[in-house]
Amino acid sequence: MSIRSKQIYIAFQTIVQKEIIRFTRIWSQTLLPPAITMTLYFLIFGKLIGSQIHNISGYTYMQYIVPGLVMMSVMTNAYVNTASSFFGAKFSKSIEELMVAPVPNYIILFGFTFGGMLRGLLVGFIVILISLLFTHLHIYNFWIVISMATLSSMLFSVAGLLNGIFAKKFDDVSFIPTFILTPLTYLGGVFYSINQLPPFWKNVSIFNPIVNIVDTFRYGILGISDVNIVGSFVMVCAFFVVLCLWSLVLLQRGTGMRT
Repeated sequence: MSIRSKQIYIAFQTIVQKEIIRFTRIWSQTLLPPAITMTLYFLIFGKLIGSQIHNISGYTYMQYIVPGLVMMSVMTNAYVNTASSFFGAKFSKSIEELMVAPVPNYIILFGFTFGGMLRGLLVGFIVILISLLFTHLHIYNFWIVISMATLSSMLFSVAGLLNGIFAKKFDDVSFIPTFILTPLTYLGGVFYSINQLPPFWKNVSIFNPIVNIVDTFRYGILGISDVNIVGSFVMVCAFFVVLCLWSLVLLQRGTGMRT
């Protein structure tokens, strides 16, 4: 490994370690709340309401909503981690030191993205463990589960980075998760099958990327899906590449970081 390659690797490792230390040090704010929230979802929607709902495609309602709740946790936490971390770096002016350091922009991008991905996957794993207290699961296709969870967490982590770049105050960090991400998630097939919708709304739901992500992940666990699996992977990869290129352009320009 050349000296330059070693320096780049150390820079990437440092950013990732900083992100891991950041969200694990305040685990009571980053890991515990999602666990409590998902436990309430399992109790209310799974046990109380789910007991009055007929099986969906041969699975209990509790089993059906588990993949959706896991992915909702993964996407939300990956997004929030990167958005808050990057904006925090801007707010404390420490991002300026990183921008003037001999660190390629793609290392900054993937360093923050990888940190957000790790938090998202960790929270998703915690939610899966909690779900086992309420129902039993089997993995239909392990590789689809891992690949979709990883790709979607990376996608939303990059999206969170974009939010952090454009944010000018703390309220801007929570605006998109509250008014855009949350509605799309609740309308993303987490609690229902889009086949239960009228034809018009079913066709509209297909254009919601979260529907494709949730249903593909559900296919990996339960073996049932309302969407095209290959098409979903292509869509997620395409969005990821586009957002990465956009982020690199903004980092190069110093958007939101230079006055």
